[in-house]
Amino acid sequence: MRSPHRPALIFLVMLVPMVLLAVIVALNVGATGVHLSALWHGTTDPDVLSDRVVLLRIRGPRVVMAGLTGGALAVAGGIMQGLFRNPLADPGLIGVSSGAALATACMIVLGGAWFMSGTWGAWAIPAAGMCGSFVAAYLLYLFATRGGVTSVSTILLAGVALGAFSGALTGILIFRANDTALRDLTFWTMGSFAGATWSRIGLLCPFLGLAACLTARLATPLNALLLGESDARLMGYPVERIKRLAMVAVACAVGPAVSFVGAIGFVGVIVPHLVRLVTGPDHRLVLPGSALLGAVLMIVADTLARVMAMPADVPVGIVTAVLGTPVFVWLLASNQGREVAS
Repeated sequence: MRSPHRPALIFLVMLVPMVLLAVIVALNVGATGVHLSALWHGTTDPDVLSDRVVLLRIRGPRVVMAGLTGGALAVAGGIMQGLFRNPLADPGLIGVSSGAALATACMIVLGGAWFMSGTWGAWAIPAAGMCGSFVAAYLLYLFATRGGVTSVSTILLAGVALGAFSGALTGILIFRANDTALRDLTFWTMGSFAGATWSRIGLLCPFLGLAACLTARLATPLNALLLGESDARLMGYPVERIKRLAMVAVACAVGPAVSFVGAIGFVGVIVPHLVRLVTGPDHRLVLPGSALLGAVLMIVADTLARVMAMPADVPVGIVTAVLGTPVFVWLLASNQGREVAS
């Protein structure tokens, strides 16, 4: 008898070579015309050595950062959709993105003279974004928790309010910004992997590793939450602890990534939903599938961002918005059609 999970497992296995193919294509495409063949040419030719520098120090970290960011955003979206029991939930609902945006705006507009010069200047914006994302998520959790019980609906509503308030404060800062700060802030809000380095990837990996460990522990409890919090409690799952772990996992996955590359939309909403259409609602399949498909889509989007207006870079947030908007509208229409049919 054929296993009901067999098509889903085949889909997950197929995603692995898709990731490898996306990486190979991304490393071979660029404004300089450098190809992977430069890595295995045993020569001291200066041109070949410069090609290796482009591959290993510019394209390499950029592709890896894109893959890690896409996977992190997609997995965070899958966790939030399971927690809210809503297939259109977004990881930004817990204030991670809005908090990072506000802290980054403060650093760019107000802190440039003190923090963004000198040795640590390159780390000022990522550090501010990371701190802002974690602080926003923690404040939202405190606001939504009463008597040891965290209200998911309060998280949703408070997250929307926090996003609007952060956007208003960011708008005020924009009015105070000079031309340089305004350009930096605009570029950050649209997302870019142009500043990716191996050192930044090394700083990002511990947070993503913690998020991956928490995600592995959350897969089965999130399946129980699909039945409702009361039923999950009756099955013996610590529902409040699951909520806390979910928020920590999302903050660790999204906060550091957003702080390095800027705000990138649609990936956290669309990718888990697309994976769920193939695998079904089982989070043991949805979450790893989201990580792989999110990596593929983000690498492809960044590759398009690099080649659409060579030698300039188009912000990757623009590419994901252009690609994601039609899919998001289709998801909304399909959900509305199922609600009418039911």
